[in-house]
Amino acid sequence: MAGRRPRIAVVGGGIGGLATAAALRRQGVETVVHEQTPEPAATGAGVAIGANGHRVLRALGVDGALAESAVAPLRIDFRHWRTGRSMAGLRLLGSYEERFGAPFWHLERAALQRALLRSADGVPVRFGARCTGVDRTRDGVVLRFADGSEAEADAVVGADGIHSAVRGAVFGPDGAVFSGASGYRALVPLERLPHLPELAEPVLWLWLGPGRHVVVYPVAGGRLLNFLAVVPDPAWTVESWVAEGSTADLLAAFEGWHPALTSILAAADRPGRWALYDREPQRVWTRGRVTLLGDAAHAMLPHHGQGANQALEDAAVLAALLAGADPADTDGVPAALRRYELVRRPRTRLIQAGSRQNQSCLQFPDGPRADARNAELASLPDRLAWIHGHDALDDLRDPRDGTAVASG
Repeated sequence: MAGRRPRIAVVGGGIGGLATAAALRRQGVETVVHEQTPEPAATGAGVAIGANGHRVLRALGVDGALAESAVAPLRIDFRHWRTGRSMAGLRLLGSYEERFGAPFWHLERAALQRALLRSADGVPVRFGARCTGVDRTRDGVVLRFADGSEAEADAVVGADGIHSAVRGAVFGPDGAVFSGASGYRALVPLERLPHLPELAEPVLWLWLGPGRHVVVYPVAGGRLLNFLAVVPDPAWTVESWVAEGSTADLLAAFEGWHPALTSILAAADRPGRWALYDREPQRVWTRGRVTLLGDAAHAMLPHHGQGANQALEDAAVLAALLAGADPADTDGVPAALRRYELVRRPRTRLIQAGSRQNQSCLQFPDGPRADARNAELASLPDRLAWIHGHDALDDLRDPRDGTAVASG
């Protein structure tokens, strides 16, 4: 029927999928989320939200609910792996928001997913729905699930992660690229570290050393300390958010590092451990009425801290374009999906590449290359301004007068 909004199926109930559902709900677009886990789950410990991602959370109306548990760090502190010496410090609180128009936050991933789920209130979420196939028809899409059920929609958004079933079904098999490193993650109660009074201040620590590095920051209102420890490990190829590592193995990998850091690592009971993969940039994200979003479209290593932020940007742009698509127009929905890909692919491709390059840069051994890197740390805000200062919806506005550009 002419004038109705398209019916959208979102496969995947993580940050990208839930943000897409919440954004589509606010646009009045009928949406259903299909998530393979049997119940809401949030893994991955902490997540950093830059100004570019925060703008999307604000537009979805969830920033207020997250403000109490969010931590806005005072500064970034780059530490030497062995001496603990501060090699550079960059102020964040106040100056970051003044420059980029929104704050930099550290969040517990579970809190972010709960807030997005509440924002998508009214959107049906089918848990335990593992997608096994996607059939494209002339004027729609049929999803098939492991339990034998099917679902029809005008369009499908594959937001189901790096091992996306939607991508595999529509674009065929392709291999993830192993970085040769694995990451240990954990949330440590701050009360376990009373001998580190410097942790009383909310600071983003980056400990840089030969062949490995550690990112440490507080979440959950400062009650928990999140860390990501990246180590070379070509033998560990388990890419799973729920795989467990050994605290003993973690400490062995950082033998000789400063006691302040190793104390934090030792306080983790059961650190998660997962092999770090990304994918080569997709040449095409969209085929007919099916498109990809977040890690399904542009899986990236965590060394820019932009995985969640880019999924949020994807969600905002895609929802805005689908809201203007008329299903009665044969090419209305496909054109909106093509426009979404055209807008988003160049930016995410650059961030993917930068995330790869950062791993080696963060892990130089002591010497001339590390000294040169440290000398450039003061210019980091300028070099990353194109990422953090970006407003995803600006890409949809006509540069001549600032008005929204139609999806077609």
